Amino acid sequence: MSLSAQKPLLILQTGHAPEPIRAVHGNFPQMFIRQGNIDSQQLAIVDLQAGERPASPQHYAGAVITGSRSMVTEHLDWSEYAADWIRQAMLIDLPMLGACYGHQLMAYALGGEVDYHPQGIEVGTEEIELLPAAQQDPLISMLPARFSANLIHLQSVIQPPTCATVLARSAHDAHQILRYGRNAISTQFHPEFSAAVMKTYLPWLAQQAAESSVNYHHKLQSVTDTPLSQGLLLRFVASVGKQQALAG
Repeated sequence: MSLSAQKPLLILQTGHAPEPIRAVHGNFPQMFIRQGNIDSQQLAIVDLQAGERPASPQHYAGAVITGSRSMVTEHLDWSEYAADWIRQAMLIDLPMLGACYGHQLMAYALGGEVDYHPQGIEVGTEEIELLPAAQQDPLISMLPARFSANLIHLQSVIQPPTCATVLARSAHDAHQILRYGRNAISTQFHPEFSAAVMKTYLPWLAQQAAESSVNYHHKLQSVTDTPLSQGLLLRFVASVGKQQALAG
C-alpha cells in the first residue's frame, strides 16, 4: 500500500516495547508497519516519550496511536499533550486509529473515563464479539460476529465518551472497539501483534509477574495469528490512502 506523497501517515508512538521483544520484533512502530503493510516512505514516526512532538494534525493524512507500558491515569506531560493533539485532530476529522494505550488515550481525550480494570489483566489471544452497531460500520462490518485478537492490558476504558459508539466487546472488557465520528476508531486489542510477537511477550510477562494468578503457560498454548483483527489495521491504512487519493 502506498500513500499519496502529499501528506504522510503519522505513527504517534506513546511507548517502547520491552527490550527482549524489540530485539526480535522491533519496536511498536515496526509492528504497525509490518502488520499494516505501511509504506515507510510515506510515514512519519514521532516518539512522544523521547520528547518529540508532531506537527499540527492538518500536516498528516492520518494517525496511528500506539500502545505503551505507561498508564493514561498517570497524566504524564507527553500524554496530556497527545490528548490535546487528538482533540485538535478530531476538529478536522483526521483519520485516526488508536490501539491499547492509544485506545484509552483517545477515549480519555474525548471525555471518557480510563482506569485499572477491576478484574485485572486481559492477556493472550481472546475472542472479540461484535455489537449490533458494528453492522453499519465501514471498517468493522465485514468482520464476523466473533473473531480472535491479541491483547495485553491492565487499564481499560471504564466509561466511553458520549461521542463514542461501542462496536465490540470481550468477556473481560465491554469496550473493545470504539468509533468516534466518521474517521476515528480505536481498539483495546492489538491489531499489530502477530502470534510471534505474543509468543515472545508472554514468557517475558510471566517473568515480570512470578506471583500472578494468570496461567501464562496456558495462554501461550492458545496463541494464534489474528488475521481478522489485523485486517482492521490493513483496511484503516488503505482507507487513509484512498482518502488521500481522492483529495489529491
